[in-house]
Amino acid sequence: MKVGQIVVLLILSTLAGCGVETMGAAAASAAARKQELEQAQKAEQQARQKVDQAMQLQQERVQATE
Repeated sequence: MKVGQIVVLLILSTLAGCGVETMGAAAASAAARKQELEQAQKAEQQARQKVDQAMQLQQERVQATE
């Protein structure tokens, strides 16, 4: 092999390694964002349930006073 070919192979292997690391970081970031989204959806559902319960209680109070 010529020196130029060896240098090109070294550069390509270095760049490929950077790509793998970047893909791994992107996958980790995506997994973290997915978890955050799931937690936000769960919190939203819990808030909706609390609002529904409060509205039901208010309706019961109104009906009790009639």
